[in-house]
Amino acid sequence: MSDWITLDCTGTPHCRHENGFAALDGKFYLFGGRRIQPVDIFDPDTNTWTSAAPPPMEIHHFQPVIVGREIWLLGTMTGEFPRETPLETVYIYQPDSDTWREGPRIPQARRRGAAGCALHTDGWIYVVGGIIDGHHSGTQAWFDRINPETGEWQVLPDAPNKRDHAPCAIVADKLYFFGGRETGRHNGQDYNALFFATIGDVDVYDFKTGTWSVHDEPLPVETAAGGTGVIDGKIHYVGGEAGRMEAFVEMQIFDTITETWRMGPSLNRARHGTNCCVYDRKLWIAAGSGARGGEPELTSIECIEISETPYKKRPG
Repeated sequence: MSDWITLDCTGTPHCRHENGFAALDGKFYLFGGRRIQPVDIFDPDTNTWTSAAPPPMEIHHFQPVIVGREIWLLGTMTGEFPRETPLETVYIYQPDSDTWREGPRIPQARRRGAAGCALHTDGWIYVVGGIIDGHHSGTQAWFDRINPETGEWQVLPDAPNKRDHAPCAIVADKLYFFGGRETGRHNGQDYNALFFATIGDVDVYDFKTGTWSVHDEPLPVETAAGGTGVIDGKIHYVGGEAGRMEAFVEMQIFDTITETWRMGPSLNRARHGTNCCVYDRKLWIAAGSGARGGEPELTSIECIEISETPYKKRPG
């Protein structure tokens, strides 16, 4: 495995954090985050940034999901710290037409932000964790799924841990929910304390049995709001924030075959509050914040080539 490379680019994206970053058809889309800003589009073949249409409202704290030729946003919030509001509907960006639209309505009792989201090969989007009242209170262990074709919403068994600001990843027949924190633990009493409420447990949902478990090996370095990407059956969790002022540079790698964590090469720039893209056997990360909270907001992009043994599904 090589080291992270910070790219020299033509053009500059808008600085942002608590944003989305997603790859579709050979282009990367950087969007959302605090304030209403244009979508920034990165071409990895030319290292060029261009801009596109902004969303119709402020959107932040989400893990984007690719559905066909659209980018779906669930578990999304709007508004200002610390009482941000979960969105009532799914928001969808359509790169082909550079337009935004509202998707299915989310049941009122299941609305939250900063949730983990992932698309399964069964065609459903799975949504786990999140918080219902911004950074104030109401961290949840909720687990749901939505059918993008019909808009049907189903409530599933809760995860073992309440957590928000946490990604999830699906590999083969399991969903892994890791990192993050229980922001709502302080119930609005101490907003500084929320950064220290990180979660080490790795929650694992088995699609074959329909049951949750907690993995024997916890996350080695506890952080929230890191980016994640899966290559060769390995989950790469990058950066994040916790109690210290500086964001994190660590890349933590979970091998779903050996079921063990190890450390990978560190980022060149500490960052949190953004996602990762996977493209051309590389992991890419852009924007985010260099310290806990919102400042400084970043515009740089880094990538690392992953050259390891291809993933082979475990027997049985």
